This record gives sequence, C-alpha cells and structure tokens, in this order.
Amino acid sequence: MGKKTKKAGKGKEKTERKTAKADEKKARRDSKKLSPEDDIDAILLSIQKEEAKKKDVHVQDNVPAPSPRSNCTLTVNPLKETELILYGGEFYNGNKTFVYGDLYRYDVEKLEWKLVSSPNSPPPRSAHQAVAWKNYIYIFGGEFTSPNQERFHHYKDFWMLDLKTNQWEQLNLKGCPTPRSGHRMVLYKHKIILFGGFYDTLREVRYYNDLYVFDLDQFKWQEIKPKPGAMWPTGRSGFQLFVYQDDIFLYGGYSKEVSSDKSTSEKGIVHADMWSLDPKTWEWNKVKKSGMPPGPRAGFSMCVHKKRALLFGGVVDMEVEGDVMMSLFLNELYGFQLDNNRWYPLELRKEKSTKDKLKKNEQKCTPREETEDPEYEESNIDDISHDIASNMTIVDSETLTKSEGKPTESGAKSDIQSSFPEVVKPCGRINSCVAVGRDTLYIYGGMMEIKDQEITLDDLYSLNLSKLDEWKCIIPASESEWVEVSEDDEDDEDEEDDSEDESEGDGTSDENEDDEEEGEEAPNASVQVGDAVSLIKGGGKNLRRKDRRLRIEQIRASLGLSDSQRTPLPGESLRDFYKRTNMYWQMAAHEHTQHTGKELRKDGFDLAEARYRELKPIIDELALLEAEQKAEEAEGPETSAKKRGKKKTRN
Repeated sequence: MGKKTKKAGKGKEKTERKTAKADEKKARRDSKKLSPEDDIDAILLSIQKEEAKKKDVHVQDNVPAPSPRSNCTLTVNPLKETELILYGGEFYNGNKTFVYGDLYRYDVEKLEWKLVSSPNSPPPRSAHQAVAWKNYIYIFGGEFTSPNQERFHHYKDFWMLDLKTNQWEQLNLKGCPTPRSGHRMVLYKHKIILFGGFYDTLREVRYYNDLYVFDLDQFKWQEIKPKPGAMWPTGRSGFQLFVYQDDIFLYGGYSKEVSSDKSTSEKGIVHADMWSLDPKTWEWNKVKKSGMPPGPRAGFSMCVHKKRALLFGGVVDMEVEGDVMMSLFLNELYGFQLDNNRWYPLELRKEKSTKDKLKKNEQKCTPREETEDPEYEESNIDDISHDIASNMTIVDSETLTKSEGKPTESGAKSDIQSSFPEVVKPCGRINSCVAVGRDTLYIYGGMMEIKDQEITLDDLYSLNLSKLDEWKCIIPASESEWVEVSEDDEDDEDEEDDSEDESEGDGTSDENEDDEEEGEEAPNASVQVGDAVSLIKGGGKNLRRKDRRLRIEQIRASLGLSDSQRTPLPGESLRDFYKRTNMYWQMAAHEHTQHTGKELRKDGFDLAEARYRELKPIIDELALLEAEQKAEEAEGPETSAKKRGKKKTRN
C-alpha cells in the first residue's frame, strides 16, 4: 500500500535506466551468500532448541506492555471476560522484520499485563488465527518471515493452549488444511470453521477458497468441497468471518491475479462482496448489501457484539494527481445488523455538556436561527454516500513541526483547541486486533503509514458499546522505531541522484534535506481536527505548488471531506447542511436511540451539529488555500521541473 509510481512519458528513458539499475542491485543482493540471520531453517531450529530447554511454566506479573505489532491475535478469555489473551504478531522497523511468539494476558480491570513462558510453545508467527472454546484457545497456521523479508515460512501446525495451566499442546491430526496465512477461523457451536488464506511459494502466490471444519468433540478435520454448480466465494486472504445464530458471514478480502497489462505481472483485487454459509448444508449464498455499507477497503478488522458485527479501520488507495497514489488509513466504525442484514455508520453519541459548550461557542459567530431545532423535509436515501472516510487523524507532519515553532501560530492553535474540545479516537490503521468483552470493544495495535514509513502501533483503545459515547485510550502509542535504508542502498541512490540531477543545482539538495528531516519527524505526526487549522495556516501557504496540492488532498481525505453527506460545503450554514443531509444523520441516530418522528429528527440534528462545529473552521481555511492554489495555477506551470523533489519508490 502507498506505492508511488510515475507513468511513462517524457521521463521514459530515465525510468528505464532506473529500472535497469534497480534490477542490477536486486541481482547483486540475491547473489550474495545467505546470511545466518536470514536462514529460516536455522532460525526455527535455534528457536526449537531454546524451547526444549524450558521445563516449567513461568508467569511474570505486571510486566511492561507488549512491543508494537500487527497481525497478532487478541482473544477474550472465555473463563474471564475481563482478560484478553494476546499472541504473536510482527514488527517492521524499515530494515528488519521481527516475528513474535510471546503470550500475554491482560487484565482490563487492573490494567496489568502478564507474560507467560511455557515449555513446548509454538514457534513465532503472524497472520495466524485463534479461536477460544471452553478453557482452551486453538491456533492454526500463520507465517514466519526472515528479517530481510526475502524468505518466509507458512505453518500448517495446530495448537491448543489450556488457559487454566498455561500449557501448550500441538495437535498432530490427519486431514488438516495445507500451510497458509491470512485465513480466518470462527467458532460455530462445537466446531471450528476455517476458510481461505494464501500461500507464497516465492515464484507464485496461491489464494485459497477451501473450507475446513474441525470437530472439537471428535477432534477430526473435514474438508467441505463445493457441490457441482454451487455458488462459492473466490480465493482470498485478509477477509473477515463472523457467526450469528445459524449463519456464518464472510465479508471482503484481498487477492491478486495475473494482469493483462504488460507493465505489471500481477493486479491486486480488493473484494467488497458478502456471503453467508449455512453450516447445516454447507451451502454459500451471496448477501445483498443494504443500508449504508462501507466502501471497499483492505486490512479492516471485525468482531461481533450481540446482534451486530462491528467493522473498524482498513486502507484505501486513492489516486491524488494522475500518477500519484496515496494510501488513506481509516479509523471509522461501521455496524452490520445481523438480524436484518443492514449496514450503517456508527457515530458516537455526543455528551450533553460537550454539545452545550459547542453551542455556546457557536453563538458568538453564528446567527441564532441556525441553532434552532429544525423540522425539515427528508432527502432520498439513495443520495447517501456509501464511502465514509476517517474524520479525526491526519497522518502527515510536514508543516506541523514548522508551525509549532512560531508564536503566532501556536496562539491560533490554542484558541482553536479551547473552542473545540479534543476528541479521543484511535488513528486509522490496518491489521489491528479487535475483541469484545462485557459490552466493551477493544482495539489493539496494527499498522499505518506516514510518507514512506510503516508505523507499527502498540496502543489499546476501548469503547463502551452500550453507551457509544466516547473512546478511551487505555495505553497510548509509543514512539515508533524506524531505521533508514542501508548504506549500500544509499550509495546506489546517491549515484542515481548524481546522474539525474546534474543540472538541478544546489536548490534540489536543500529540498532533499528537508525531505529527510520530515521523515525523522514523521512518527510524531498524529494531528487532531483542532490542530488541522493551525497546520494549514502555519505551513500550507509556504509549500511549493505541487506539495500544496497534495497537502490539500491529504487533509480532505483524512477528514472525510470527500463525503458530501457528512461534510459542510464552504459557506454553508448549519441549517442548510442539515437540510441537505438529514437522512444520513437520522439513520445514524436511529441505531443509538430507536427514536422516531420529532425525537429522531432532533437526535439526527445533534449529530450533524457536532460534525458541523468540528469541521467548519477547517472548511473555511481550505477554501482560502484552494482559491490561492487555483489563482497560482492559472498563471501557468512552474518555470522549471528542476524544483521537483526526489520521490522514492517502494514495493
């Protein structure tokens, strides 16, 4: 995700030279002797020997929180709903990949972690699956990646953890699924249902759509094969599987197929289809989308609470400017009502004290008629947008640090924060862990990108699903470690820069230095809505034209401004905004209150009003910035292409 490329054109020859040089560099790297740290067989053998030395279970109480990770599993202890079981995962620091095999137990009441070390534990892994039943947790599959990400191993081992004794046992049974990761498992009565996943042979990637069932009473695997002519989901990984009564639902996922385009050998496919599986007949049926479903995305997480499934996060690749792709990491929350198969956005209820405070501040600058309780005609539900983007976090710090150093801008920032209370909310991410215990949703870890850096998270958030009033940050994210490219790669890049930039002068090197400084600042780049205005005021007007255009698009995408049903238009009053979007807000409010008539319209207006107050200053500032941008573009293109900064490509 987040890959940035340039189309063939005037720079075609330059692109071909760079491609040839990259191929040569890769060939040199591949021809090097395999280092000990990248020999997977040797690594796993060493881990196995260390495991053999363990004789007893050892539990360390009140230990530091786990290291940042994604693609781990977080499971509610079936014996104690206030305890979460965290296992495995991976972390990439820009240079090496670390795969974990540690087991943590977290008490959500005491806010304490326990680290469990047991003999005969599974080897480290990520992208595996875990299911809890009675006093056991069952784990299947996953993968182990070498530090340089050049080699990896897929597992097909099946493990059982006794939560009473903390003892692991490997279940060597016939008929188990083939090695894989990215699959999904769910518990249905006394059976474990497993579907899909992928297996990478280095030469090709296989995406599975096979279905396996493990009987927990008989301890037997069974593969369920489709009947002739039966409907069946296509192969995929990274989808979500969840159970309600006698239906098993499958949603989304990701796969690759051979591309017809000669320039690319594979094409990624983000699936947005939904299926239901009848566990009595093992027949699949497509589920028609109704309500307001989320837009297509990859890397989202889901879990079930009572009669609804909850979807959080994911990533969408957006084309910003013809040849530039930007990855938008989402932090929105959707509900899927399981008894009527309807999607809807989960907007948090606003506390009365906060709403009154916002109204009081708004009265200083808004005519009184805009705050009156509206009675408006309802709009057509077909006009409601199906793509709702993140509304709280901007993953960019290019101008934030610059603006913090100026007294006038910090003053503007404090004024805005005093008028708009800070809202706690997890940032957009992919491959996070979600779990529900005692009507509380927990979200842990995952990964996001800032520029060309992959930021792995270790924060923990909770949301009371009965109140739906506010997110609580139980563990804040720590500062992420990021290691720049190796010296060999830097030398190669410097040679390319010298050959390509001979005529660019000293100005380009200054800009490249700025890029490096920004990369170092990136890990601290989480920006709340209230800070966005000072970011725009402080640095947006000083950017080069192309960078300013990208900045505007980033802010629009990160705040969900492209969704007209949730975003005020420039100069639009609160009254007109609600009149135009009332159907969206009433449907969102109905999921909270079940009110109808006048009460429902009032509830919907409260949600719309909070969104309006939240975004109004940003909309106004962006309108000014875009007007300046258009005025400059009308004067003509930049005088020289030499001013363009260097963009690194990443696979």
